Amino acid sequence: MKAWLSKKLPSGKILCEACAHACKLDEGEYGICGVRKVEDGELKLLVYGKAAAINVDPIEKKPLFHFLPNTQVFSFGTVGCNFSCAFCQNFEISQYPKERNNHIWGKELPPQIAVEIAKRYQCRSIAYTYNEPIVWFEYSYDTAKLAKEAGLKNVYVTSGYETKKAFSYLKEVIDGMNIDLKAFSDRFYKELCGARLKPVLQAIEEAYKNGIWIEITTLFIPNQNDSEEEMRQIANFIASLDTAIPWHVSGFFPNYKMRNVSPTPPQTLLKAYEIGRAEGLKFVYVGNFNAPEYETTYCPTCNFPVIERRGHIGSEVENHLRDGHCPNCNTFIPGVWS
Repeated sequence: MKAWLSKKLPSGKILCEACAHACKLDEGEYGICGVRKVEDGELKLLVYGKAAAINVDPIEKKPLFHFLPNTQVFSFGTVGCNFSCAFCQNFEISQYPKERNNHIWGKELPPQIAVEIAKRYQCRSIAYTYNEPIVWFEYSYDTAKLAKEAGLKNVYVTSGYETKKAFSYLKEVIDGMNIDLKAFSDRFYKELCGARLKPVLQAIEEAYKNGIWIEITTLFIPNQNDSEEEMRQIANFIASLDTAIPWHVSGFFPNYKMRNVSPTPPQTLLKAYEIGRAEGLKFVYVGNFNAPEYETTYCPTCNFPVIERRGHIGSEVENHLRDGHCPNCNTFIPGVWS
């Protein structure tokens, strides 16, 4: 399948226009992601229609707390990634091509079938997730377009490396995004992720500017990105866009190439919560903590619990909103509610 988000350069190389790495490739070369390759003078997407992970999840698991709460989302992803995070939770699929001599794997799942399955399981939306969806842009876009026509909403769970050109298409079909803001340090991104900070900040700004509902997630890793100063920088950046953008702070568990690093202490997450609220963020949520009071949505005007979440990843949800408004004081709570 041609990866059409690309163009031929005067040099003869092919420029991939999907993500900020902007790979310039000769015949036979692969992009950093391992799933986009130049063949016969064209950039090809090697994973089109090939899903490596498929599930029906609660939308809260993405995590998205202000997006169709207490509904199911059809979730799928492919192999490959444009990041190489040493702490990746899904490294078995994200790093699969890079660690297996560019081998590609996946079960056949054409866009139309993905939409049909989503509807069969009464899902309200489709999530492009598990690995970085921008590396399989054309596959996700074609699916999202069909989903939109079928009355479903679409969600990207992403590390935030989309180009402006990619957003010019995504804004037509993507309704929500959970974007990882992994740190506020270029060193962290370069050393632990094989990426840079600035393009992530630009992608978050572009998503917001294009009217896509966004929520931000930060995974705090001991002695890497968990200083109070960095927490404050992240909170300030989010607040500079909109204090109503939800911020999910979550804890690290040893994985992949960081199995020798200790899990994140609960007090680190509580400190991030406190800093986020002190910097003006109206909605800060603590994950991996099993404390319902930190996963509940409170009205910023009267503090009424408008959406209560209990159990593992909000498996029990009570939505008290009335057409997106607080039932106690009628304040509108920003989000996608229908």
